[in-house]
Amino acid sequence: MKKELQRERNRLLYSIDRLLDGPMIFLGFVWLVLLIVDLIWGLSKTLDYISIGIWILFIIDFIVKFILAPAKLNYVKKNWLTAISLIIPALRVFRIFRFLRVLRSLRGLRLVRIVSSLNRSMKSLGATMKRRAFGYVVLLSLVVTFTGAAGMFAIEKPAPGFDSYGMALWWTAMRVTTAGSEYSPTTPEGRGLAFLITLFGFAIFGYVTATLATFFIGRDAEEKDAPVAGAQDVAELRKEIALLTRMINEMKEKLA
Repeated sequence: MKKELQRERNRLLYSIDRLLDGPMIFLGFVWLVLLIVDLIWGLSKTLDYISIGIWILFIIDFIVKFILAPAKLNYVKKNWLTAISLIIPALRVFRIFRFLRVLRSLRGLRLVRIVSSLNRSMKSLGATMKRRAFGYVVLLSLVVTFTGAAGMFAIEKPAPGFDSYGMALWWTAMRVTTAGSEYSPTTPEGRGLAFLITLFGFAIFGYVTATLATFFIGRDAEEKDAPVAGAQDVAELRKEIALLTRMINEMKEKLA
């Protein structure tokens, strides 16, 4: 009885997840854009209300899935960054309390908010691109670059190299491409965000290098005089092997 109930809850959870997948992906991208706008220019009242509305929908989605999840502790462990991303905006809603206003001004909360929002956006982007690995990496790099630049600008301004969003964007792009820059962050939170951006850049650089190498090797293999065997060469070799195998079998039958 208990196992049957768990199976039914899993089926219901899967159905709800599939039903809400598209809208939640779209709202995830909208929320990320609003985050970037908020970090750079701040949100107007209308955009602030939209952000709060999306946040409430995310909370409802999280609570419903948490209730339906058979293993609630495992669900929280797998989605702990998502849970944090839903807690941070509460400081915007309940800013009537003075101590929450003080907490909201801390750069550390901005860093947590950026990382947790990027985590949700990565999930949305991954669900959108699915098996298009290279396209996913390219779009993810753009998302990390623009969002990371907004975070560095919000945390580090008016330090040299981060006194405008354009400069912060250039600095972040250099970090993502592992090129480096003469400017360095001065705050602990900025250094933490810079470290995460650098880790992402090294990881992506290795993947892109391997992908480009595979592409050029494949192009070389298509040439007739290429030193590397291509797919066509392998197919012809298989045909010859099959022909030789058939001839050997026929000779065995004649000798028998």
